[in-house]
Amino acid sequence: MSEARGADLDSVVVVLDHPQKVVNIAGVIRVMMNFGISDLRLVEPEEFDPYRIEGIAHRSGPLIERATLHDSLDAAVADCIYVVGTTARARTAGRNYARPREAASQLASRSAEGRVAILFGREDKGLFNEGLDLCHSVAIIPTDPEYSSLNLAQACLVLTYETFLAASAIADEELPKGRRSTRPPDAQETEQMYSALEEGLGRIQFFKARKPAAVMRTLRTIISRGEPDLRETRLLAAVGYEIGHYLDRTAETRDG
Repeated sequence: MSEARGADLDSVVVVLDHPQKVVNIAGVIRVMMNFGISDLRLVEPEEFDPYRIEGIAHRSGPLIERATLHDSLDAAVADCIYVVGTTARARTAGRNYARPREAASQLASRSAEGRVAILFGREDKGLFNEGLDLCHSVAIIPTDPEYSSLNLAQACLVLTYETFLAASAIADEELPKGRRSTRPPDAQETEQMYSALEEGLGRIQFFKARKPAAVMRTLRTIISRGEPDLRETRLLAAVGYEIGHYLDRTAETRDG
């Protein structure tokens, strides 16, 4: 590989959420081979036939053998520190939207710190909100509005090509980090933080006049934009836990 030190295409993961057709999986695998990405994760594919896939994407046997099947999207990205989702258009919910080049630059730079994922939804409906909630950024590929539809392999081609270029262009010299900085949290650690915050806010009836899902989606957007490291993520989780602990201590004092 020719990427500069600091970027690692071996740390880039492509995740397909409920892909429907073998030909589309094969197209994605061919694109991954073109751009040096070898970790494919499939969430409950409707069909997965290695023999047929290799017949479409020639010489793809090693990548097919490394591909993994997952029961849920959460499991597929659990070890990833940064996730970029894809959508054809901006949704009504607030997200951290980006163009492919910007999203790819983040993927390439974060790949030096841990696994990063490019997430694609099913061919007919794309990603649902639950999948987009797991994303730090959502890439929108600009197209002619009169013919805006891209198939799965085409969308994957754009994102992986830009990531390949970004990885090749990263400068050798990195900016210094703060003395107390830690590694980025993976998706599992991030979800634990959001669960703690949601539980704590629920305990103080913060959602009494608000929809919990909408509030948490906004918090996800804000916190993802801040890019907290693991220490900061644990601090935010501690805020949620401490709300509950304080209420429990208060109740015990009052009852006693």
